[in-house]
Formats: sequence, C-alpha cells, structure tokens
Amino acid sequence: MNGRVSGEITIGGFAHVGSVGVGGDFPVVIQTMWKDRLSLADTEGKAAEELAGRIEGLARMGCGLLRFAVPDLGAAEALGRLASMVTMPLVADIHFDYKIALRCMDFPIAKIRVNPGNIGGRERIRLVLEKAAAKGIPIRVGVNAGSLPPDLRRQVEEGMGRAEALALAAERELAVFAEFGFDKVLVSMKASGIADTVKANRILAKRTGAPLHIGVTEAGPLVAGVARSAVALAALLAEGIGDTLRVSLSDTVENEVIAGREILAAAAEMAAEAGRLRRPGVTIVSCPRCGRHGFDTHGFTARWMPVLYALDRDITVAVMGCAVNGPEEAKHADLGVTGAGDKVLIFRRGKVVRTLNTAEADGAFMEELENCRN
Repeated sequence: MNGRVSGEITIGGFAHVGSVGVGGDFPVVIQTMWKDRLSLADTEGKAAEELAGRIEGLARMGCGLLRFAVPDLGAAEALGRLASMVTMPLVADIHFDYKIALRCMDFPIAKIRVNPGNIGGRERIRLVLEKAAAKGIPIRVGVNAGSLPPDLRRQVEEGMGRAEALALAAERELAVFAEFGFDKVLVSMKASGIADTVKANRILAKRTGAPLHIGVTEAGPLVAGVARSAVALAALLAEGIGDTLRVSLSDTVENEVIAGREILAAAAEMAAEAGRLRRPGVTIVSCPRCGRHGFDTHGFTARWMPVLYALDRDITVAVMGCAVNGPEEAKHADLGVTGAGDKVLIFRRGKVVRTLNTAEADGAFMEELENCRN
C-alpha cells in the first residue's frame, strides 16, 4: 500500500469503498448525501422500487457513493436493507452513538463516516475500529469546523488559524487509528469558509497520504453553493488534492452530482496532470437566452439534462436560442438544436440536418442523439 509518513503515522494512500476505488491513481469519485430521513417503509413495495430506481439514476449520472444520515438503530436497519437492493456503495453517517456504527456494519454497507468529536472516547472508537477491520469496511473521519476539540477551539479563539486547527484535529484521529493498526481510513476537513477549507486540505495533504474527501460544508442554495464550491474544489483538484468530493447544496441530490461533474471537468482544464479528473460524458453548451430567442432553451435543457448526463460518451451537445447564430456559434458541437418561431433546427457541427416543428423536436432529437451514441 502506498503511503506517506506524518510523524510516526503511516497512512495508506488508497482504499476500496465497496467496489469503488478511492485514492492513489483511482479517478476522483463524486458523492452526494440523501436529503430525507430513511425508514423501513422506504424499503418496501413500490416505495422501494422508486427509491432504488432513483439511486440507480444517480449512478448513471456519475455518482459513485451515496451517504445517508443514520440517527438511530431504526435507520440503520433501513439502510442495511437498502444496501442489499442497489449496486451503488452506500455510506452510513454516524453521530453521537457508536452502537449505531456497530449495527450498520452487520449489513453490506460500504463505508462508515464518524465524527470523532462526538462519537465517544477511545474505548468506543476501538470497538468501532475492531469491527470495521474484521469486516474490511473503511471509515471516513469527518472533522468539521463546528466540532473541533475544546482545546483547539480555545487556541482558535487565541489566534490559531482555523485551517491549522482542522488539520491538527484530523492528525490526532489518524494517530489513534494508527495506534489500533487501522489504515482503511479517509479524512475530510470541512468548513463553511472557502479559505479555511482549502488551507486545511493543503496542510494535511503535505502531512499524510490518507485519501481526502473534499467539500465546502453548508455551501448554500443552488447558485451560491455551486459558486462557492467551485472556487474551493477546483483549486484543490487542480493541485492534485482530493480523492472524493461532494458539492453540498440546499437543492436536489441530482444537482449536487451534476455540479460535481462540472467542477471536475473545469479542474481538468486547469490541471497539468488531469488523468484522475477526466471521465467520459457529455458537455452541454446552452444559450442563456435573450430578447432575440426563438427557442425555449431553458425548458429544453432542463428536460434533457437527466438523459444527457447519463451518457458515457465524450460528446458536446448545444442548445441554442437563435436560429441565425446558433449553428455557427456552436459549430464545434457534435449535436445541436435551436429554433425560430414554430420551427426547430437540429444540426451537427454547424450543419443543419433536420428542420421540423416544435412538437416533433424531442423525438427527432432523441433519434439524432442515438446516432451520436452508436
């Protein structure tokens, strides 16, 4: 196992979370977190079919890991049942009660996330680590700015940088894990501030080889959250820092995954070594729309996004609003659509291949998209 040494601590450079490789030379993994409380009723009958279908849809869009809050033993039972119904590795997020972590590991759950600041003392951590080691389940140590140990909180109040405090808190937990001989560990250090998040991850990346999960916590609603996350994550990823990521939005899990994909793509353009950041898939070029528009770009793009982001081919799709400039401005696109009045044009690399009425647009676009995929 590859690793770097931090003091007396040697931490492995990669791990597997279920079937997903994390760290080392593995591609950066996008993850999201389920927005609702999970119950046993969600894993029964039609509700279970709908839930499993939505999770498989997230996988097609590029999500590699899905995390669930597990606040009690009932939620642990529900998550354990769900883990047997889907192919995506599921992660249990545990706070306060170590017994919930122990119960989760009785099921095919791929990873446990704990916050050492509130999970209990060394004996409880030891019990969790022993069972995780026996089951081969990795653990993510999640350190948040709001749950620093009391002595580090005091030092922050006295002038220590919050980023340094986050890194020190993470190192302490890694030292405990190393003492118990447990190396299937990932680390996250999150703050709601961009600078603190970036600095903390830069510090720890120099001190340990543990895989890092990166993200800005409580980033905000869709637009604000994507902007704040993009600034922080693209900078880290372009430096080779980060093995998994989440864009934490007050929005849908689907939009978190889409935002993560786009941030990875942007970081790949910035990075000297972009191999871990690149993944096959669509690039969508869409017109913002103005008073000259003759085609509902907003509605068409929203309608087709789930289909387009599920593609596994490197193609560019353009949705343009102006029939005069659309094909020319998007002539690099493998497939494009625009319109004027009640007519829609479908074009390939700037050349119009079909002209039809708006009612036929979606069906024709699907046909042309299938040709692009073959």
